[in-house]
Amino acid sequence: MTESPLMIKSKEFALTVIKVCMELRNVKCESALISQFLRSGTSIGANIKEGISAQTKADFYAKLCIALKEASETEYWLEILYETDYISKDHFENINADCTELLKLLTSICKHKEEEIAS
Repeated sequence: MTESPLMIKSKEFALTVIKVCMELRNVKCESALISQFLRSGTSIGANIKEGISAQTKADFYAKLCIALKEASETEYWLEILYETDYISKDHFENINADCTELLKLLTSICKHKEEEIAS
């Protein structure tokens, strides 16, 4: 079975987040920031994976909407890490672009859910 593009993108993003967290530990970044960023950044893909395996359409949408919330939280932590100079502008722009792409995809899916319920 082929993985969905969304699953592939979220997994690649999680791997990037893990690598960034490893770098952040080397520069003595606050452990609370690393933990929050690591948790939210890796849970996006975990929730998407759960959603793909959902038994009902409602469960599928619920998991993907949780993934959207996690992506939004990850965006916040990225901004904090950038604004406190723990990550460079170039690093931030690259990672944030990937996060923004996930946010757009997940927003589209969750919006579709709302339209489906309304009709």
